[in-house]
Amino acid sequence: MASEKAKLDRVDLQILKILQDDGRISNLELSQKIGLSPAPTLERVKKLEKAGIIKGYQAVLDLYKLGLGTETFMQISLAYNKQNAIDNFMDQVSKIDEIIECYQVTGSSVFILRILVNDVSAYAQLVRDKLSHVTEITNMQTMVILSTVKKARPFYIPDGG
Repeated sequence: MASEKAKLDRVDLQILKILQDDGRISNLELSQKIGLSPAPTLERVKKLEKAGIIKGYQAVLDLYKLGLGTETFMQISLAYNKQNAIDNFMDQVSKIDEIIECYQVTGSSVFILRILVNDVSAYAQLVRDKLSHVTEITNMQTMVILSTVKKARPFYIPDGG
């Protein structure tokens, strides 16, 4: 669901770009970078948080150092003849920790999952022990991510609000 686009000025956009690069920047440093004093800078950040534009702050983790070396995309097709197939599928998938993202898409597949596991053996176990029990799934097609060429973090924010 899309909501109404927020009206942001040049300073708001600058704050968002800086915070995407460094969410731990101090308010003083942020205020110096945008050319405002600390109080109005903090007020703007709080306004962006309250409006839900800034949804939170997270640490970016190194997956490989954590032993999570196998990342895949899986295309899923569902049996539409089953009552509530989409709702039941989404409910089941939301309970599987290894599925870190789930997108409903157009095209021949209905959903694309992003899955993160330790290794291929753990992936096979996930398919066998969890995904194969989701009765709404009629077809699964896996794509193993060999390398990441570009990962948009932070993502591009166009100027002009």
